[in-house]
Amino acid sequence: MSELTWDQVRSWRMRRQFLDRPEGVGAERIVERLCGVQAQVASAAEHAVAARIPEPGTGAAAAALTSRRLIRVWAMRGTLHLLTVRQAADFLSLLAAARTWEKGSWQRTFATTEQVAALADATREALHGRVLTREELVAEIVRHTRDDSLAELLGSGWGAILKPLAWQGLLCNGPSDGNRITFTSPATWAADWPGLPDPDQAAMRAIPAYLGAYGPATMDSFDQWLLRGASRRASLKGWFASLVASGELAAVTVEGLPVYARSADVDDIGTAEPMPDVRLLPAFDQFVLGPGTKDEQIVAPHRRAEVSRAAGWISPVVVHRGRVAGVWERGDTVTVTLFPEAGDVPEKEIAAEVARIEGI
Repeated sequence: MSELTWDQVRSWRMRRQFLDRPEGVGAERIVERLCGVQAQVASAAEHAVAARIPEPGTGAAAAALTSRRLIRVWAMRGTLHLLTVRQAADFLSLLAAARTWEKGSWQRTFATTEQVAALADATREALHGRVLTREELVAEIVRHTRDDSLAELLGSGWGAILKPLAWQGLLCNGPSDGNRITFTSPATWAADWPGLPDPDQAAMRAIPAYLGAYGPATMDSFDQWLLRGASRRASLKGWFASLVASGELAAVTVEGLPVYARSADVDDIGTAEPMPDVRLLPAFDQFVLGPGTKDEQIVAPHRRAEVSRAAGWISPVVVHRGRVAGVWERGDTVTVTLFPEAGDVPEKEIAAEVARIEGI
């Protein structure tokens, strides 16, 4: 079993996440490598892509979405993400396999399984070849089901109610209609939509993809990133066991911690050169969300509250040597707050990053 160090892992992850800003990498490839970019805040998604390309600027993510090379859908942890079409199908399949909407607590809070099934049938019909606003979709669902109570459910907690439909591959965001959100089906949005694969097949692609950006990692880290630990445990163990048995994954240790890595990456991680570069990353960046804010190798435990804020807000962060070294915010100017324990973070590199952000 290979023994790795956290310094090697952090340096390797930085480059795998395109934080070395290689030439010739566009929005679609960045989104695919990161296994999606959180898009609850559209500007943060744009800046996440911009932070990884050599020339500063925004608009690349929006252009890829407009051309339908990307899809915007409720995905990991129930949050909106930009995803490539192929990866969206795989990750949604794993999310659907957990059947979280069948849990008693979810049904008591939101809707019964019977109501979700009725919503699914109505949504499948309503969005076939069509783009609808929220209000139009609710009206179509009520017309199809003849159940006025569903209108109340959708009006009071419509985001939570619609997420299981997104995970079943029935619903995604449509094109922008001014300030109004629209919905359509993935099959209508993307001509190459493959449909949801069997979750056992999807896992054989999705798990290595995650480890290709955020590995080496534990099984629990993957599950927390995917669905806050709500995957069916037997399925999760089976997927990892199959990937190890096939040789796709290898069990390794990082300073004594048992984790998994893609077999093809182990040598590269073990020989990874230090990457001392400073990066200012936007709110909700995948550098933080991929391993999670509880990862002590990325975010020091006593700094977590400054990164993971109230109401689910994830702060913009300063990254140095693969760890969060501070936070920043933008008002009239960019204000950087370094953590004293982060050590000597080069001022010239901070200034260059600030100038880059102010130039966007």
